[in-house]
Amino acid sequence: MTSLATTEAETPTRAEPRSSGRLVMASAVVVLVAWVLVPIYLLVVNALGSVAAVTAWPKALVPEFDLASLAFFANYAGVPRALLNSFLVAGLTMVLSIGLGAPAGYALARFRFPGANLFRLAVLMTRAFPLPLLALPLTVLFIRVGLDDTIIGLALVHTTLAMPFAVLIMASLFMSIPEELEEAAWTLGCSRLSAFRKVVLPLALPGIAAAGIFAFVISWNEVFAAAVLTIENKTLTAFLLQSLDVSPLPLKFAGGAVLIVPALLFLFAVRKYLFSLWGIANR
Repeated sequence: MTSLATTEAETPTRAEPRSSGRLVMASAVVVLVAWVLVPIYLLVVNALGSVAAVTAWPKALVPEFDLASLAFFANYAGVPRALLNSFLVAGLTMVLSIGLGAPAGYALARFRFPGANLFRLAVLMTRAFPLPLLALPLTVLFIRVGLDDTIIGLALVHTTLAMPFAVLIMASLFMSIPEELEEAAWTLGCSRLSAFRKVVLPLALPGIAAAGIFAFVISWNEVFAAAVLTIENKTLTAFLLQSLDVSPLPLKFAGGAVLIVPALLFLFAVRKYLFSLWGIANR
């Protein structure tokens, strides 16, 4: 009887830390979600509201869906060209990052060669040098070779920023794909290239999509190199930074919304590949 009473008395005590831990976890999740979603919500509300509603307070819970701010942004001098430049640079950066990162990641995953660890370290060290430190040498070099104020020149810089993520993501993914699948394809008459194309590449699509997302978002949101290396062919981020002091609030909110919406839509479009990558990574 005594032991039974003691057990019954200890049960609520043991349950209290669990419930407290769950409460702390739920509170942390709520704070994190609010930290991410509330600024996006306010940005969208101001971008979809009228020009007068931008400075009004408190904000309406439901946006007015007045496209006056977006129309003002679209008709602002220089915005269409800057937006097109952003798409071109981000798209080219994504293609170059995947085209160069996939072979590098495959080589790190499948081949054993001297200096492999040094190569991994070199890939990571490309992110150790701050971009402002390289701004002057890059500018001088680009002027000499004729890449200053060009889409391809800025895309090359953004590709350099995105390559470490692309190489490491793809190397991890190729390591998770059993090499025996390729060996089985070789025994059936496939070459290494055809085995990669028919066996490895379909399984690697989640990693390729994830690397493309990182490259696109890095290029789309990058502002320092775009502001330093371009004059007439500025991207949207550099254009908004240049006109930040003189531009009205509707332009700022509409520009911020235009900057985040394509990245969010791109993430939503490839979400199934991200979920697949998560499943592969946890096997």
